[in-house]
Amino acid sequence: MAGQSRKVKTRIVATKKTAQITKAMNMVSASKLKSAENAIKEYRPFIAKTRDIIVHLASNDSSLKHPLMEKRPIKNICYLLISSDRGLAGAFNSNVCKELTKKINKLNKNIGFYILPIGFKAYVYTKKQKYPLLEDKIINIRDNIEFGEISGIIEVILKNYLLGNIDEVVVIYNHYKNTLIQEIKTDIVLPIENNDSKDSLTNYEFDGEVQEILNTALPIYIENTIYSYILDSKASEHAARMNSMKSATDNANDVIASLELLYNRARQAAITLELTDIVGGASVVNDN
Repeated sequence: MAGQSRKVKTRIVATKKTAQITKAMNMVSASKLKSAENAIKEYRPFIAKTRDIIVHLASNDSSLKHPLMEKRPIKNICYLLISSDRGLAGAFNSNVCKELTKKINKLNKNIGFYILPIGFKAYVYTKKQKYPLLEDKIINIRDNIEFGEISGIIEVILKNYLLGNIDEVVVIYNHYKNTLIQEIKTDIVLPIENNDSKDSLTNYEFDGEVQEILNTALPIYIENTIYSYILDSKASEHAARMNSMKSATDNANDVIASLELLYNRARQAAITLELTDIVGGASVVNDN
């Protein structure tokens, strides 16, 4: 009985330490989420405005052409898979990986594909599945990632698209809606689809050749759009980890409560047994 009590006590101590760690991680993620949430919310208007300018340029002159906006027969698709570098974020990474596999399984047999994983978890998954990589390189995403850190990746995408090695670029990522909801989204990055209203930004005037402006604006738009997806995914990661660590802390507290109840029952049983021995011994002495 005493040995059982010691084992239960050891488990209680270990579980309390685990609860302290998960609670601390929850607080760290909550703190990081605030800055990540502000970053993506401040970036979205810029992306929307840049797209409006491009759409306005393309809509006002139907003769304008650019390879980044022209649809062509799809022979190869590049999937841009965005994950995190670390785990302990619930189903954050597994959801995007499952979505990638689902998309690949639905592909026509005549269409090839490449994967460009962003984040260590995405790289590990694609290597494990032996998917063809657009670039066999680990691309880490730190918490305060800056645009310059991913500019090389974007150049690889644009270069392969312009050379005709890939005909469509699809990004798969976790979209941040709020602290409780992060949903899997797939967006087509290339070619740029001109499906917006033609009367947007009618009050804009442009200085210079429209084709030159379009040639300059399109790569900038692609670069910043991909960067916004990474910021969006980073906010979702912190929210998912915060919720996961809160659930882990709550579960640990439930386990502690159950173990303490078991420990108290074991102590009571041990005390009762000792009292029974004492009473029994006293009865024997009195009888003698």
